[in-house]
Amino acid sequence: MSDAPSRTVVVWDPLVRIFHWTLVTAVLIDLVLEAGSKIHIWAGYTVAGLVVFRLVWGVIGSRHARFSDFVRSPGAVLGYLKDLRRGKARHYLGHNPAGGAMILLLLAALVITAGTGVLMNTDRFWGNDLIEGIHETAANAFYILVPIHLAGVVLSSLLHKENLVRAMITGRKPL
Repeated sequence: MSDAPSRTVVVWDPLVRIFHWTLVTAVLIDLVLEAGSKIHIWAGYTVAGLVVFRLVWGVIGSRHARFSDFVRSPGAVLGYLKDLRRGKARHYLGHNPAGGAMILLLLAALVITAGTGVLMNTDRFWGNDLIEGIHETAANAFYILVPIHLAGVVLSSLLHKENLVRAMITGRKPL
């Protein structure tokens, strides 16, 4: 065992990490509680507020929080996935192109889910079957994307020999 300290660098700022884990908590609450219950509704409003924050922070936040740092073209995402399949995917300090695409998909599903959830609590759209259907479809899409996201985290952690869950807790990744 080496006495040399491991070299790490801050990648995700505290606001990104607080956003992430608060979002996980609110989504889990919404998943397990009955739709329409007061806590489900307030957890949904929390998700809506968090998503608005993340969209703003994606423009003005720290380097690796900004969309400009990790949103890539579809060609770059496909190229990364091809390299990943061959076990030769490039390491990124922040999110890789596939991770960036997943963030956009997750955020889109949350924007639609939270947006329709808010609409369902207005007089105009209360009991509207179309809005409720869109809400449920977007929520289900989100719940399909989450395990894919988690599989990507595990795969990337193994491939690049780094603990991405720890990094999302501490904000630090090895150099």
